Amino acid sequence: MSATLGPLEGVRVVDMTTSYAGPTAAMYLADLGATVIKVERPGAGDDARAWGPPFVDGASAWFASANRNKKSVVLNLRHAEGREALLHLLDGADVFLQNMNPSKLVRLGIDGESISRRNPRLVYCAMSGFGQDGPDSDLPGYDLVAQARSGLMSVTGAKGGAPQRVSTALSDVVTGMSAAIAVSAALVRQRANGQGELIDVSLLDTDLALMAPRIAAYSAGEPEPQPSGGTDSVLAVYQPFETADRTIVIAIGNDSLWHRFCDVVGRADLGAAPDLADNAGRRAHRDRITVTVAPMLRKRPAHEWLAEFNKAKIPCALVQSLSEVVKDPQVIARGALLPVPGSGGELVSVRSPFRLASVAPRNERFPDLGADTRTVLTEAGYTEEQVDALIAADAAFEGSTEVSA
Repeated sequence: MSATLGPLEGVRVVDMTTSYAGPTAAMYLADLGATVIKVERPGAGDDARAWGPPFVDGASAWFASANRNKKSVVLNLRHAEGREALLHLLDGADVFLQNMNPSKLVRLGIDGESISRRNPRLVYCAMSGFGQDGPDSDLPGYDLVAQARSGLMSVTGAKGGAPQRVSTALSDVVTGMSAAIAVSAALVRQRANGQGELIDVSLLDTDLALMAPRIAAYSAGEPEPQPSGGTDSVLAVYQPFETADRTIVIAIGNDSLWHRFCDVVGRADLGAAPDLADNAGRRAHRDRITVTVAPMLRKRPAHEWLAEFNKAKIPCALVQSLSEVVKDPQVIARGALLPVPGSGGELVSVRSPFRLASVAPRNERFPDLGADTRTVLTEAGYTEEQVDALIAADAAFEGSTEVSA
């Protein structure tokens, strides 16, 4: 199928988020064809521009990973003309993403209610730590805080050890995905009848969704889970094992897989045992299975076991380091890693986790701070002279011009 424009081609997004969740959502919309205008504050811009090291030629690797395919505009929202310029951009926008404190939004006149009255067709997406209502709606939120409060950390870590954070920006990335889903759905209705929407997405709600199966099991009477080193699951066997040289994982999701697993490890007797015939039995006797199987797996190197398990179509994998992940033949074949243009391969972003057969991947370099201020404002109807006046008044900035605090 020949490549075409993305399904969101023609959609105009104003993105005023910072850090990682909001920029990730905007990047996914850009990957799908939307024009994304990243509105940043004077001087520093998005907080993530300063997240490092590592930096490559002054650019944050974290920032580069969540900001491809965007334009950067710098507006001073403390200045009346800067606020008016933002409102002017929102008048012509289809989507607005923001992650500011609700009370600050009201002070600036860009809260959902005010903006919806001005542009009823706008899809307004508010992203936050804890949501737009409730007693903690004004509290700041970060990935670590959401993982802790949602219970996600309480089930993560070594067996018998202290709770651990999942060591990546899990809450942020999945919140970005959630926002992109909700925005895309709202755009379908907007295109049909011109109706806008107010969308509320939070880090806490995202992590609660990630914990859905554990919350459901606990509510149904399951004992409260604890850190288990990856062995505690509704499924058995579903855990890591040590081989002669490396750690592998094995995922037995049904009875047929169990029987094939037993054959591969040379323990057909386990497969024939009546008390291990179904998952409930295997789960009840998880320790017995582990004690029996683990010493056998340690006798041979990982690559030999993986070859046999793969031949038997048993889900398994080596626990890879990142140095191995970036060289993984499947990762490379899928084009999952996107070198940032102009970085000599030192900066890399990860391709969106969805593939549309008709759309080629977009991979434009992240924008320099304020690089597109003049272009975006003139496209929005400002004359060159009016843009000059905004810049002269410190209501807007071009390039990476610093301002005093």
